[in-house]
Amino acid sequence: MDVKPDIRWQLMLAAVCMGLLIVLLALRVRPEETQPIVELPEEENPVLATVDVCDESETQQGGLLVEGIVGAPQFLNPLLSDHNKVDQEIVDLVFDGLLRYDADGRLVPALATDWTVSEDGRTVTFDLRENVFWHDGEPFTAADVAFTVSLLQDETFPGAEQDKVLWQAVEVNVINDLQIAFTLPAPYSPFLAATTRGIVPQHLLAGATAATITSDPFNQMPVGTGPFAVANNWQDSGQLLLQPNPYIAQEMNLDGLAYRFYANETALLDAFAAAEIQAMHRLSPESIGRATTLENIQLYTAPVPRYLQLLFNVSDTGAAALKTVTVRQSLARSIDREKLVDEAVDGQGLVFEGPYLANAFAYDPNIPALMAYDPISATADLEANGWLLPEGAPNGVRVRTAESEESEETEDEALSFTLLVLDNEEHRDLAQTIQQQWQMIGVDVQLAIVDTAAYQSALQTRTFDIALVEVNPPGDPDLYDFWSQEAIVRGQNYAGWNSRRASEALEAARQVWNQDERLAYYRAFLEFYDQGLPAFTLYQPLYSYAINADIENVDIGVIYSARSRYQTISEWSLPNVVAVCDNER
Repeated sequence: MDVKPDIRWQLMLAAVCMGLLIVLLALRVRPEETQPIVELPEEENPVLATVDVCDESETQQGGLLVEGIVGAPQFLNPLLSDHNKVDQEIVDLVFDGLLRYDADGRLVPALATDWTVSEDGRTVTFDLRENVFWHDGEPFTAADVAFTVSLLQDETFPGAEQDKVLWQAVEVNVINDLQIAFTLPAPYSPFLAATTRGIVPQHLLAGATAATITSDPFNQMPVGTGPFAVANNWQDSGQLLLQPNPYIAQEMNLDGLAYRFYANETALLDAFAAAEIQAMHRLSPESIGRATTLENIQLYTAPVPRYLQLLFNVSDTGAAALKTVTVRQSLARSIDREKLVDEAVDGQGLVFEGPYLANAFAYDPNIPALMAYDPISATADLEANGWLLPEGAPNGVRVRTAESEESEETEDEALSFTLLVLDNEEHRDLAQTIQQQWQMIGVDVQLAIVDTAAYQSALQTRTFDIALVEVNPPGDPDLYDFWSQEAIVRGQNYAGWNSRRASEALEAARQVWNQDERLAYYRAFLEFYDQGLPAFTLYQPLYSYAINADIENVDIGVIYSARSRYQTISEWSLPNVVAVCDNER
């Protein structure tokens, strides 16, 4: 492979910036795989606040919004939350990073107010916000940032190995209480994405090491700087209470949030039906049907930052026919994605052209649908390349006559592939629909439906022809770890797509900081990607949030993080808050 020798550090750095948050195949945890749930005693059901108002025309304030979630917390600590979806979502509400992604997918200040990059592109200096306090009232300073990084740099840190590789290569310089600088071994613009990880308080964790932090009580009663503060240990009652951060000026009708944890979506829906909870987070497409039958429910949907795609193994371990781009194009054009979404996931998806989501600055809104549904032209292209449907062909499968490698005789090669699928209901439904659509044009598809371990092994060893994958792309549009030549060996280029020009474009984009310059390189990469078609994007899933229809002023925008669904929470109000006047006491 034509790969420059000095890019390994940047590849490892990219892997960290993505982390598990952006793992290529971070597939949704199924209800059967959730953590043990602590049952909530009936006598500890949350009581809605009593509000001292008498004028019923006024907006009643107070009360807890009680939300149900499938799963349970393990580590409410931003350094340890990568492996648990519930942890990630609560941590996102309790902690801040230096930067964060807004609803449009843009990096914006969080604990930082601004940042500058040195002329040589290696040093990034952050100015920090003044008068920021931890939830316990202690001031936040640059020392907390340096302390957090020191835990990530520790050889005994229990998180991803790539995290240590990243931060051990970075020099940290605390300039003063409100300024900190990071010096990188080389220019690397995707570094900013790494600074979205939450910062932990030095004054509460001083003395803890990376090796002992997993057993620290802090993980169950954390203290952060985010918009919500943890008010109780959820293990004592089976529910977690969050209150608005008292050190942030934020108007809110609610007194806070209460989370109850359930073993599966059936239990979650039962709880809503019994009025034990007022909202349900992250409903799967399989549960939408039942949810719509429940009384007094309002469903909101919004696109989430991930997508489903078909990955073509174009390496020597894949089917020989897949090495021909015309075959890959025909397979793509024979899939009716709109029908696929309607039939397999009950319409809970948006068809779009990948590999960049619409909120990425590298996304091209004018990108044509090069692989639009057109089975007639797909069939014509296959026939033009010798893939025919002769009379009496077994099961209507196309064949191509080719010379035998062992003799001078010819033999028929069937257009047949194996589709690798993770064993869950949604992906099985998708795979079966794809199988049916490909059979319509004479392509034989055998489904290999396997568990998570076998699925990951097949991807890593490239023992598959085509794989149905779920992609969580990085917030930064750096896809080097997915599609570069180097990533064939050390990254997640499971397709084995070997494009020197695409690699060079991706490498150049990560070495400059100017967004316009980066965009030009990403446009070049997109051109090579479209020409090579190593993968075919199917759709972007929709996030579903169900809430009691009586709760007023709810508006759900684009979901980019756990906070996103609460973008307008300051306006939400509970109509069933009890109003008590002085003369009624």
